[in-house]
Amino acid sequence: MGKGNLGRFRGMALIEGLSYLILLMIAMPLKYWADMPLAVTIVGTLHGILFILYFVLLLPVWLERKWSYGKLTGATVASIAPLGTFVFDWWLKKTEPDLRNPSGSMNPVIPAS
Repeated sequence: MGKGNLGRFRGMALIEGLSYLILLMIAMPLKYWADMPLAVTIVGTLHGILFILYFVLLLPVWLERKWSYGKLTGATVASIAPLGTFVFDWWLKKTEPDLRNPSGSMNPVIPAS
């Protein structure tokens, strides 16, 4: 994932996105179709904590990298939309210079032996 604030943020973004999918695709159906509201209580609480940590880790990245308000808005919308954090991470890999390969492509560069 990488080191530093951006690496920590990207890791949290993926975990937060996964928790959101678990909430929507597993816990919510258990609550409404299997009469198990405790699933939403547990997963929802965990997701809420991760959601807050997402923004706690976003702030230093935004300040350190001098992201525009547009990119900040994109990160915010990504945290709300299902699969949004995964799409935002994919987009970051394409737009952040230190996340791209030296050639600028998304394919790994394998040196000849």
